[in-house]
Amino acid sequence: MFTYELSPLGETAVRVVLGTGIDPDIHRKVKTLSEYLDRNPFPGMIEYIPSFSSVTVLYNPMESSFDTVSVFFREASNQIQESTQYVPKTVEIPVCYGGEFGPDLEFVAEQNGLSVEEVIKIHSEAEYLVYMIGFAPGFPYLGGMSERIATPRRSSPRISIPAGSVGIAGSQTGVYPIETPGGWQLIGRTPLALFRPNESPPSLLQAGDVIRFRPITLEEYKQYGRNG
Repeated sequence: MFTYELSPLGETAVRVVLGTGIDPDIHRKVKTLSEYLDRNPFPGMIEYIPSFSSVTVLYNPMESSFDTVSVFFREASNQIQESTQYVPKTVEIPVCYGGEFGPDLEFVAEQNGLSVEEVIKIHSEAEYLVYMIGFAPGFPYLGGMSERIATPRRSSPRISIPAGSVGIAGSQTGVYPIETPGGWQLIGRTPLALFRPNESPPSLLQAGDVIRFRPITLEEYKQYGRNG
């Protein structure tokens, strides 16, 4: 049986909790439930929002209620089977580390007793799982970063961070898809557009994808833009 905890969020949504913490096994459950809802929406279901360990489901209160949604999930728990066939999409993200694109790279190195080259090597050799998209359109929340380069957020957030900036905050790393304020330590920038509003879906990355960062030179970064 597919186990979960269900609770109401007002009169138009429910929260389906599948575990606690950031964990690949819990993520598979989130992915499994999301795929089930894609195939089997209940009457009045509007959309669902996956997170690290839960799925929030929004519905039209004129067509469903918490009681009817509870029945749906109770019956679904006997039918949902965790997928063993899912093959994640792997996305390579080119990154120009340091310089004007990564003003905090040296701080990250000093904070962890490493050289700049070691930080780049550690950051770019890992594989990262996209747990969810949030905060800003197309912003990926990633798991898999080495604790060797974990660094606290900036004490004073920047008012504006350019799109494509790659940063570290605590034990997580991520990419800013659009220009926005933020407090992550910036270590580089990618020329790759993560948010593409004229495409469907508009986010290059989706929950369940696996990404790798590939170091590139400044000239390669500029060339990417010219070939864009």
